[in-house]
Amino acid sequence: MSIAARVDSRLRAEDITFELVPHPPTGSTHESASAAHVSEDHVAKAVMLHDGHGHAMAVIPGDTWLHLDALNEDTGRAFALDEESELAELLPDCAPGAVPPLGPLYGIETFLDEGLTTLAEVYFEAGDHQHLVKVSGGDFAQLLAGVRRGHYGQRD
Repeated sequence: MSIAARVDSRLRAEDITFELVPHPPTGSTHESASAAHVSEDHVAKAVMLHDGHGHAMAVIPGDTWLHLDALNEDTGRAFALDEESELAELLPDCAPGAVPPLGPLYGIETFLDEGLTTLAEVYFEAGDHQHLVKVSGGDFAQLLAGVRRGHYGQRD
């Protein structure tokens, strides 16, 4: 696998120019950014969550941690982190743990960190552990048009 079928289909349907950036197999956003020689703060990281209403996705810069309290306060909800084993049915065309930050493609409610909205270029997981997708910041915003935005990432 290189790029998840839904991601590839959406990029092509919207005529979005993208580049697949290969890298050695990795197990985290930090490792992927390092292996692909890209700045970690330009990698959009998906964090999967759930509450009594179902699953959701927070999309934050790769160099941050999800500030779960801020998300819960902003939304008035009580999200908790998903276990990786819960995601196979939600993301059937992705390798476990290689989550593209495009929740709407999968019918997943999505929350976007404002830190990703001003970048010239954004990288994100392609759906495997060996490729990142590179798109313009404007195209990334287009892919996530209509999702709720806020300040959900926190640096150490």
